[in-house]
Amino acid sequence: MLTLDQLNAATADECVALLDGTYEHSPWIARAAAAHRPFASLVHLKLALAQVVREAGQDAQLALIRAHPELAGKAMVSQTLTAESTNEQGKAGLTDCTPEEFARLQQLNAAYKARFGFPFILAVRGPRGVGLDRAEIIATLARRLDKHPDFERAECLRNIHRIAEIRLNDKFGHTPEAGNLVWDWAERLAQHSDSGFAERGELTVTYLTDAHRAAARDLQDWMGECGFDEVRQDAVGNVVGVHHGHDHAAPRLLTGSHFDTVRNGGKYDGRLGILVPMACVRALHRAGRRLPFGIEVVGFSEEEGQRYKAVFLGSGALTGQFDMAWLDQQDADGISMRQAMAHAGLNVADIASIQRDPARYRGFVEVHIEQGPVLNALDMPLGIVTSINGSVRYLGEVIGMASHAGTTPMDQRRDAATAVAELALFAEKRAASTPQVVATMGMLQVPNGSMNVVPGRCTFSMDVRATTDAVRDACADDIRAELAAICARRGLHFRLEETLRAAAAPSDAAWQQRWERAVQALGLPLFHLPSGAGHDAMKLHEIMPQAMLFVRGLNAGISHNPLESITNDDAELCVRAFANLLDQLDTEQK
Repeated sequence: MLTLDQLNAATADECVALLDGTYEHSPWIARAAAAHRPFASLVHLKLALAQVVREAGQDAQLALIRAHPELAGKAMVSQTLTAESTNEQGKAGLTDCTPEEFARLQQLNAAYKARFGFPFILAVRGPRGVGLDRAEIIATLARRLDKHPDFERAECLRNIHRIAEIRLNDKFGHTPEAGNLVWDWAERLAQHSDSGFAERGELTVTYLTDAHRAAARDLQDWMGECGFDEVRQDAVGNVVGVHHGHDHAAPRLLTGSHFDTVRNGGKYDGRLGILVPMACVRALHRAGRRLPFGIEVVGFSEEEGQRYKAVFLGSGALTGQFDMAWLDQQDADGISMRQAMAHAGLNVADIASIQRDPARYRGFVEVHIEQGPVLNALDMPLGIVTSINGSVRYLGEVIGMASHAGTTPMDQRRDAATAVAELALFAEKRAASTPQVVATMGMLQVPNGSMNVVPGRCTFSMDVRATTDAVRDACADDIRAELAAICARRGLHFRLEETLRAAAAPSDAAWQQRWERAVQALGLPLFHLPSGAGHDAMKLHEIMPQAMLFVRGLNAGISHNPLESITNDDAELCVRAFANLLDQLDTEQK
């Protein structure tokens, strides 16, 4: 097996030879990366190779893509694939296609190449490294045919880097064992899904359903197997595991995330933040090691607000913010939260007792999939979160005059829809003018609209987010002022209701620095970014210091979607970064 010492000591020509086959028919990548030696770690090498490709320019990138063979194409049939490609296509079963599958692949390959001018590239060994099945490959090829050429070129390059990563693992004899454990746990947890969704193969786990309770039981069982000293379910259904330190009275480290999902969601949103620290506790237990402090991992029972209108129910209960009025809310089937909790064996009288005393904790940390495209686009596996964005949301309506589309002159119209469209464009431009601000009109509807009627009403939503409340509010104020100005100019009137206001949660400086050191210890460069999505860390931020670590997602970072995914290698880096964080805390207390 190849070692980093060998690679770092080699001449440039020897380095190219040692890395032969990592990138298909493209030795120039290894030669350019050799100038960045010594490589501190395998992931440092992987990033250096990816960086060479990023800086090479579009012509070289297209040449790299075109150096790859089609899947189940002529090169496979004629047996002229490289050894690496033969192995990969064989593991994906592409050498055993049925005549129908082979014909479909040929059709899709031809359509793809005609549209984009280069072959379809997919890391067919997949995010776990063991191979995708043929149905997944065909479905992915069909789906990506509809993408924009710029997006698809970038997606091909990302898949090429994943292919190279797996090939390097083979060369170095590296198996991401902890990453495989986390990845497999996520797959097993995803077997539970609510009735009505499970039958369609969709992952949906909402508060205290049968699937939710089954997921909670799995987490409790696995925590027990990992060596947690205490495992329990609390009064709101949170799963709590405690691994004691030498001093039971010493303030603990609190960590975790949620295990409920949105409807037809992904396998990693929230759940990754439970599974990663579980893997670290498992490693401590197997090593017979106790830290000076305890580790408390909480699988929060609810964060998404899908069954009841009670977002952050699980983490809010720990901060003393459970609203007892929620108990009377009813779901779509008329089942109250109180009834659901009683059915699950939870005692509402105990809710107040689970509030945490912040003096008993050092702080709260959370590992989470990014849920966005930034890290993925930069080929960066981990990112340090600087702040969870504050948000404000509105529901609005513009009222004009419905009239005949053919007989109403353009200068006499009171068109509510075009006014809202004008507002949407203003919000887009205003948010784009300020760094780290986003504004979204996610809903826009003409009630009872008709093709031949000038819209007299238009309803809409507006979501404004920023890293600080002041910047968010300045943007929101400008959007509200523009709405008033548009309506005055067009002879319309409007209603606007604020439906949510959540404060920004900047990362604690000391804890952010700990994450930075944990990531640097892996041989990775630092990259900082805000979180545009809300997280349980926002609630814990209200009573104790918090900081988050992001991991990139595949498929351009899509989340709240079945395509949400991570690799076993990136999951491994999460576990190692968390372990590095624990080691820092251990050293600090000695």
